Amino acid sequence: MKSKSNSNKLHPRNQHLHGYDLDMLCEKHNALAPFIITTPAGSKSIDFSNNKAVKTLNQALLKAHYNIEFWDIPDQNLCPPIPGRVDYIHHLADLLSTDNQQNIPTGRKIKALDIGTGANLVYPLTGSHEYNWHFTGSDIDASSIKIAKQIAQFNGLKITLKHQKNASSIFKGIINQKDLFHLTLCNPPFHASADEASKGTERKWKNLGKTPQNALNFGGQNNELWCEGGEEKFISNMITESEQFAEQVIWFTSLVSKKETLATLEKKLSTLPIAEYKIIDMAQGQKVSRFIAWSYFDKATREHIFEEFM
Repeated sequence: MKSKSNSNKLHPRNQHLHGYDLDMLCEKHNALAPFIITTPAGSKSIDFSNNKAVKTLNQALLKAHYNIEFWDIPDQNLCPPIPGRVDYIHHLADLLSTDNQQNIPTGRKIKALDIGTGANLVYPLTGSHEYNWHFTGSDIDASSIKIAKQIAQFNGLKITLKHQKNASSIFKGIINQKDLFHLTLCNPPFHASADEASKGTERKWKNLGKTPQNALNFGGQNNELWCEGGEEKFISNMITESEQFAEQVIWFTSLVSKKETLATLEKKLSTLPIAEYKIIDMAQGQKVSRFIAWSYFDKATREHIFEEFM
């Protein structure tokens, strides 16, 4: 069974729904002040082509809105835009509420698995603050897991972090026999090759009105930006592997950047004993994104599981 939800702006619960209060952010994080510029229109902003400015903005946002006192990542790691990332978390909360009598489930009993959490740890950090869920994060890059652990420990957060030692696996080696997750989430590598990622980087620089440079303004290592076959193959593999863990996850989900990828994913889902799947649209400014969610449990069973947990 398929259902679809539409949205044309940031989620109503998103703290960044009405933009950034840069004066407040500078008060909370003084290091941001030197990066504030005045646009031709006369408004305050930052230079989004400056990776140090973007990182410092993220530090200010995490500190002011999510009580994260320390957050720092190497320049080569992905520096994610916070509003769009936390939007995914809010939509996931709504997804879980559909099986919980329309009440958003909160607290440490709710287990979420972030596939490819990265050094930035953005989903566990924001999701822990907004809903107090217990997050597990996995990544194939050992150094990213090490940095993520340091960030969690410094901020006193109990986040489980696991190194995925087999780059060809997604859930294997991460989900143990006794685990039960209410949901999984993932922001998969977007590009299908290093060359495609490089061209995407050039487009970003041109969109910012700058001469193309080697580094993305939001950073990103190869494993964060591309994989063989791109997001279509990555999510297809995730769907295939999910069947082995059908009894241990209520909702599997993943962001899908390219709308044209959906047809392949829906065809893949049709070959498996999926009880229900959803495609949920999200929007951040001019950009429209979405995530796909699928469950091997029917709605009555999902509701029964929540009754036992809550």
